[in-house]
Amino acid sequence: MLFNTLRYAEFFAAVFVGSWALVRYAGAWPRLVFLLLVSYGFYAAWDWRYLPLIFASSTVDFLLARAIAREERPRARRAMLIATVALNLGFLGFFKYWNFAIENAAALRALLTGEPASVGHAFRVLLPPVGISFFTFESMSYVVDVYRGELPPHKSYLRYLLFVAFFPHLVAGPIVRPRDLLPQFERAPSLTLEEGGEGLFLVAIGLVKKVVLSDQLALNLVDRVFERPENYSALEVLAGVYGYAAQIYCDFSGYTDIAIGSALLLGVRFPKNFDAPYKAHNLADFWRRWHISLSTWLRDYLYIPLGGNRGSELATYRNLMITMLLGGLWHGASWNFVFWGFLHGLGLAVTRAFQRAVQRRRPVGEGERGAATAGSPLSRVPLRALCVLLTFHYVCFAWIFFRVPTFSQAVLILRQIGTLTTFHPNLPPVLVALLGVALLSHYVPERLYERARGAFIAAPAPVQGALLFLVAIGLHEAASAAAVPFVYFQF
Repeated sequence: MLFNTLRYAEFFAAVFVGSWALVRYAGAWPRLVFLLLVSYGFYAAWDWRYLPLIFASSTVDFLLARAIAREERPRARRAMLIATVALNLGFLGFFKYWNFAIENAAALRALLTGEPASVGHAFRVLLPPVGISFFTFESMSYVVDVYRGELPPHKSYLRYLLFVAFFPHLVAGPIVRPRDLLPQFERAPSLTLEEGGEGLFLVAIGLVKKVVLSDQLALNLVDRVFERPENYSALEVLAGVYGYAAQIYCDFSGYTDIAIGSALLLGVRFPKNFDAPYKAHNLADFWRRWHISLSTWLRDYLYIPLGGNRGSELATYRNLMITMLLGGLWHGASWNFVFWGFLHGLGLAVTRAFQRAVQRRRPVGEGERGAATAGSPLSRVPLRALCVLLTFHYVCFAWIFFRVPTFSQAVLILRQIGTLTTFHPNLPPVLVALLGVALLSHYVPERLYERARGAFIAAPAPVQGALLFLVAIGLHEAASAAAVPFVYFQF
């Protein structure tokens, strides 16, 4: 049930009316039961066979967290923590990486024996559960937080099941922390006119990003260039790479906007997940802006437990590399994703090394404020712009390996860019304009966005309705014949 379809609009309208009707006439508890049932129904619309998996995983984590909180013996607590981590990662590993593992084992066997590499269909997992990477991380983080003493075990089994399965974030995030969501299910639900207007605004913005920008760039530029790069000039292939950077941002941030807006209309607020990532002036800044819920999860539950930056510089670089390699593998069972993670780990290590070198060369007694004010504003602005430009192009270079199915295809794209040919019959002005809007929207001042949102929220209901009607007409005109799935649904 894609967020960019009429079917989801009908589903959400029914959920919205039913949810708030129950609040008014039956109370908060029946509403929680209703939301849990429709969330499971939403998941069953993808594949009902995996409903027992999400239910069993949630139940085991809920019970283990309560057992850990009661247990005083450190060894027993650690054993139960290891059990929940092994269980969650075991589910994730089997359903998502089993095929990858047996294919690589077959390839290694063929290399050693000279026999053809083959894997029987009986040994394959046919279809991994949708959203397993997201709900596994969410549920596992709850048990870890209880073990660390950062969160008390939750008393309500129903609310915990709803925390894991709540449909706006179930399939593709954002990865919502239990400390952010569980308390909201304990409070009496409410929805103000301002929150309702904000939710509608976010859903509309998300649909425009997805249908008008992401899908059009994918169908008319990106998919064609990445499928047959040899048929295009260097300029067109480069535009295709830029187009993919714009597509994946508009696609995933658009999904996130719809998810946050949908949750807000149901009285639940999700944290921010994107913050103009292509404005980043280095890779560390990029990961503070891109998929914030994942990057902070990897920081808190992987990078810091590995040692973070508490050890030697070499150990810090190792921790960065391990975190990003596993972050790449989290996105998909492919060596391309692992290499994408390697590129980001390498870039983060180089960024840190450069920053440390600058700090060592800084005059004694010159603090952060002195460094920030050194030089004239005119000298700092071009330097920062250059850093933003370099960071963006490094991210785009890494996106190539994220997008292509094979390394040979990535080499073909890079080789085609290297021809430096500039003819561009496949870049009509409308397409260039869409690409420009998708990328340059990053650099619109935040205050202008806030003013637009505030004006929509403050507008009378008839004006809001008229604006949403115009958006609906635009979406209908821009939409392709079939709804295009969101990129991150595959992860």
